[in-house]
Amino acid sequence: MFNADLLPAIRVALQVLLGITSLLLTLLILLHKGRGGGLSDMFGGGMTSNLSSSGVAERNLNRITVIIGVVWAVVIVILGLITRFTN
Repeated sequence: MFNADLLPAIRVALQVLLGITSLLLTLLILLHKGRGGGLSDMFGGGMTSNLSSSGVAERNLNRITVIIGVVWAVVIVILGLITRFTN
């Protein structure tokens, strides 16, 4: 399908992408507003008013988090396949 000489470069690029998406996913998850009743109440999240409607910023944050999560999962699967079939 492609040149075997490119495989190490592809693997390194995917590992870098995995690191970046891991950090972004962690930061994006921490940016989400706590829903209450859990650990978020322990750190002062219970003091905020819990509005039922989600704002535009929160919806966009949800979309970006899902997209980054899907990219993260796909990169892990591709790296696993490369590792499995090159050894």
